[in-house]
Amino acid sequence: MTGEATEHLASGKVREIFALDGDRLLLVASDRISVFDVVLPTEIPDKGRVLTGISGFWFGRTREIVPNHLLALRADGRSSECRRLEMLPIECVVRGYLAGSGWKDYQRSGEIAGHRLPPALVESSQLPEPIFTPSTKALIGHDETVDRARGAELVGEARYDELERVSLELYRLAAAYAAERGILLADTKFELGLDEDGTLVLADELFTPDSSRFWPADAYRPGGPQPSFDKQPVRDWTEATGWDKGYPGPELPDEIVASTRARYVEAFERLTEISFDDYLTNPEVVLR
Repeated sequence: MTGEATEHLASGKVREIFALDGDRLLLVASDRISVFDVVLPTEIPDKGRVLTGISGFWFGRTREIVPNHLLALRADGRSSECRRLEMLPIECVVRGYLAGSGWKDYQRSGEIAGHRLPPALVESSQLPEPIFTPSTKALIGHDETVDRARGAELVGEARYDELERVSLELYRLAAAYAAERGILLADTKFELGLDEDGTLVLADELFTPDSSRFWPADAYRPGGPQPSFDKQPVRDWTEATGWDKGYPGPELPDEIVASTRARYVEAFERLTEISFDDYLTNPEVVLR
């Protein structure tokens, strides 16, 4: 950051949030990594820059669907100037494949967030159509998937319908784009808020390895977990240790750190078709 006066407002799992003035925030993406809603003690080098660069890339390409909060990217590659918003109390999740908590919900009940799914699906199956499966934003503990009735209680029926429409449009656009580049977008999540006029605005991050599951299409084999460009390898490694998913999380070994960084950088370069080194030299290259 420059020497300008800023007020530290909050620390998220990954981001530090500062006030620039009454209308603008500065979001600084750290190299912290979280799994199962727990921030691990080991960082992934350059992860924050990857998240900021990929988000900037997508923010510039989705404005026709919904406006977003991004005003500018700063020279450090991890800081974004953004509009202040009133954030909505649900996280918007879209699933195109059966993975993660969605797979666990399906095994228990045959449905996710009130969506009844076909029988006999296997882990990582492609769903007949993408589905909207929002969740609460837990301040403590884990987020909880909610059905339409509960989601409408939280934001109102009309707003819920708007969130569902926008979320599915965003997913379909990104999934088609990624598929052309040999990548499957299994699922993703969005944060949205309202500006001073009550207009819906996209915020936080967009189609990053932290907010999405990306799978290489040439390795896709339904029936089990998939190799991925996201933090799934860290999830898998931590689960294999027998960790109880409480604080503190385990330290990551060097090989997991190195392989995870490589996956993040590969996701950046395959999705944006921009060299990560070029981004480090000039972050605004992703906005062109």
